[in-house]
Amino acid sequence: MKKIQITPKQALARIQKICSIQEKCSFDVRRKLFDWGFENMAIEKIINSLIEDKFVDDNRFAKSFVREKFRFNNWGRIKITYALKQKRIPESTINLALEEIEKEEYLHVLETELIKKKKSIKAKNQFDLKGKLLRFGQSKGFETEYILRIIERLT
Repeated sequence: MKKIQITPKQALARIQKICSIQEKCSFDVRRKLFDWGFENMAIEKIINSLIEDKFVDDNRFAKSFVREKFRFNNWGRIKITYALKQKRIPESTINLALEEIEKEEYLHVLETELIKKKKSIKAKNQFDLKGKLLRFGQSKGFETEYILRIIERLT
């Protein structure tokens, strides 16, 4: 893979532009700079500058990520947590961001998803239907206890 030949100053300007368009976490920026061929010291210097100038903020990123994945993708807390851990976001930051999701709205989204899925499932019997709904809810990242509670009401 051919590395881009740019100076740290040019890289900082490019990353600032990227971060002003879309929220990025420090992990995404670090990976991008590494892909561009920068060494660890230069990467850390650029990232510190971005954090200082408020272009990168992992807390802000986590809150934005949680809102986006919950509202637009209908992901549950487990799937969101896993995705944020992949981006090296600290557990405490993840937990704070997840508090933004209201429990009533969370359960309503889960129920809506299960109702939609139930209409498209071809099941041999109730047991088969419940199993498929449970697996679907888990694949969306919702907690098993909530899924089972809603499945009991729906079937």
